[in-house]
Amino acid sequence: MKLSTSMTALVSAALATQTLFVSAQQAGTSTAEVHPSLPSQQCSKAGGCVKEATSVVLDANWRWLHQVGDYKSCYNGNQWDATLCSTPEACTKNCALEGAEYQGTYGITTSADELQLKLVTQTPYGANVGSRVYLMDASASEYKQFKLLNQEFTVDVDVSQLPCGLNGALYFVQMDADGGSERFPTNKAGANYGTGYCDAQCPHDIKFINGEANTLGWSDTSQSSGNGKYGACCAEMDIWEANSMSNAFTSHPCTVDGQQRCSSPEECGSGDGNRYKGVCDKDGCDFNPFRMGNETFYGPGAQFSIDTTRKFTVITQFLTSDNTATGELVEIRRLFK
Repeated sequence: MKLSTSMTALVSAALATQTLFVSAQQAGTSTAEVHPSLPSQQCSKAGGCVKEATSVVLDANWRWLHQVGDYKSCYNGNQWDATLCSTPEACTKNCALEGAEYQGTYGITTSADELQLKLVTQTPYGANVGSRVYLMDASASEYKQFKLLNQEFTVDVDVSQLPCGLNGALYFVQMDADGGSERFPTNKAGANYGTGYCDAQCPHDIKFINGEANTLGWSDTSQSSGNGKYGACCAEMDIWEANSMSNAFTSHPCTVDGQQRCSSPEECGSGDGNRYKGVCDKDGCDFNPFRMGNETFYGPGAQFSIDTTRKFTVITQFLTSDNTATGELVEIRRLFK
């Protein structure tokens, strides 16, 4: 199995059933965008651990999208504004992504090196459900890129408040470090506003793909979301999808390298009979201890090997054929402590 040399880390809280033109995807000016600090460490046997001034940024799909220089929303409920977004080009030119009120609107807080995401946050304008954030590098202008071959990734998790039916997820996807702003100059918001999302499901609910509004063929799928003509595809490595009852980690390779916009049902792997025709492996190769027969390994209580009423550490190792960062990936190993 091949693994990209660099990927972007993100975390989300969501329901288990669950972001040549002369226009531009704009950045708003009403609310200052301030990324919550979330320091991380880069460690080696020789040099020990070095602290990095990383932070998190909210995905563009969750942000208020409004008319440039005005407060009129470009997206209401599950539909695009017919005037501002009469065409993808017009929408891209007319609309701006606004800065986020991380705690008050989205229930996102950090404290030292701890990140907490609330599933539901009540606001004066209604309830916000779920969130998705990306880890920014020390420049605060690009997503942190991880080179996983012959490395390990370690994170402490607390799933004690996540019952069955919820999914607290941490995973890597092969997004552009700058959110796609260099490849697609119409994207002026960039990584600073959480643009450029993609994954192996080739999601069609992403409002902007390749620096262009995904308005063509838009149809609602819920009270707040919908699907457009295009999907956003890229390789995905699910490090942690879990609640207090169950967990899994899954690799999702793709035949494309990096983020790619798909257009046809066959390319996207969408619609009847097309799931296994697309550019990405939507099912992936996963490991779930319970499904593999170990029913006493993970769960709430001291009778389980991993007691989910407590905080614990999840370690994921990416072993290569020759124990180097240029070797072929031969095993993804999971450890707990």
